[in-house]
Amino acid sequence: MQANIQQGDFGTLPDGRRATLYTLMNPNGLVVKISDFGGVITEIHTPDRDGKFADINLGFDNVLPYLEDSPYFGALIGRHGNRIAKGQFVLDGKLIQLPVNNGENHLHGGPMGFHRVFWNVEPFEHGDSVGLTLSYRSVDGEQGYPGNLDVTVVYELSAANELWVRFHAVTDKDTAVNLTQHAYFNLAGKGDILGHLLTIDADAFTPVDSTLVPTGALQPVAGTPFDFRTPRAIGERIGEKDEQLEYGGGYDHNFVLNKRGKACQLAARVVEPLSGRVLEMHTEEPGVQFYSGNFLDGSLTGKGWNYYYRGGFCLEPQHFPDAPNHPNFPSTILRPGQEYATQSKFVFSVEK
Repeated sequence: MQANIQQGDFGTLPDGRRATLYTLMNPNGLVVKISDFGGVITEIHTPDRDGKFADINLGFDNVLPYLEDSPYFGALIGRHGNRIAKGQFVLDGKLIQLPVNNGENHLHGGPMGFHRVFWNVEPFEHGDSVGLTLSYRSVDGEQGYPGNLDVTVVYELSAANELWVRFHAVTDKDTAVNLTQHAYFNLAGKGDILGHLLTIDADAFTPVDSTLVPTGALQPVAGTPFDFRTPRAIGERIGEKDEQLEYGGGYDHNFVLNKRGKACQLAARVVEPLSGRVLEMHTEEPGVQFYSGNFLDGSLTGKGWNYYYRGGFCLEPQHFPDAPNHPNFPSTILRPGQEYATQSKFVFSVEK
């Protein structure tokens, strides 16, 4: 089997613009489908221990639901992933006001963030790897952010069953940048994700207030339901009486990754025991947002699935939420002459 790329129609927006869907296949038969609208990953097909393929990614089979209903299914997120308190931060003495779209807070770049724009797409093939180079110019003032930001995202599906996501950006004014990928996974292909075994290489997490904005503290995971340093079922402690779990309705928190001097290191591993499917997330980022699908409620249907409560999980590699308001967090400020560059990969395998 040869690696290949195909493209097809993904539907028409109300204003007449047409979306395109790109299908990437590696020599092992893994399939990843990505649209130019929002850079969304719509499908990921991987085998179980018996070689049976299933789609392990939550999404839709047409562009229209991504306009309204999608809780960021599979989307590229920017300019700033996660929450910024009250949509405000001070940059070089100037107050920057962003739109608020999550209660009183700014979430995932605003209502018209990178998840709702068309990206320019260039397919490529490198030997047994196939991929897409996506580019977009976010103009000065877009969603309240200063500066023209030129962004490039490279998706690459390798023969080693790795899906690489590489981000690059430059700006002509001081601004805030924190890009991520928001895929929802269910390694069983159906049902809930509570039996998935999760490991996160993090000794601490960033606790949040009742609006899910970090307090600024770094809390040790030891002795808490947030300790995933050894494999634990996602559902094992999700119902415990814990203020942080109550605020999130489950897990919706940034984990402070243990950096071990590796450029792109293993940060999280998930095993689905019945199918044997394994997902590993490697990243250069200092944090990962683990989200346990707490706001899914069965009202969304896509590709023949009903997306029920806790029917998918996210592992979003990122800088910390609300970083511009916390000097003790790794900075997300990008200045002219600097380059924003980071990469992560999702690795798919099976346990026999």
